[in-house]
Amino acid sequence: MEISERPHCNLEAWKQSMELARRIYRETKKFPVEERFGLVGQLRRSAVSVPSNIAEGACRGSRKDFIRFLMIARGSLGEIETQLYLAKDLGYLEDIDDIINLTNRVFRLICGLISSLNSDN
Repeated sequence: MEISERPHCNLEAWKQSMELARRIYRETKKFPVEERFGLVGQLRRSAVSVPSNIAEGACRGSRKDFIRFLMIARGSLGEIETQLYLAKDLGYLEDIDDIINLTNRVFRLICGLISSLNSDN
């Protein structure tokens, strides 16, 4: 089975969260070396968690599981936002507006998926 045939690959929330993860990886390359196991690692884990949970939930095959994994992904977005603001406060990132906007877009897409799945009862 090609990856494009998997249920999550056509979801805009998954596509946008993959872009968010790529952006986080690019931005965290600029952080000081001493943050490699601190804020860099935490930001990257949180960023990878979002598309991973969307994919896992979509592939589980049950609406209840999908919603649960979407909620976990949504929680990871809250972590990312917090960590981005901390990185800015510490001077590791200057302008986080674009990444915050992308985070908000993914959050809205996930909320829309959850609403849609809840209304399909």
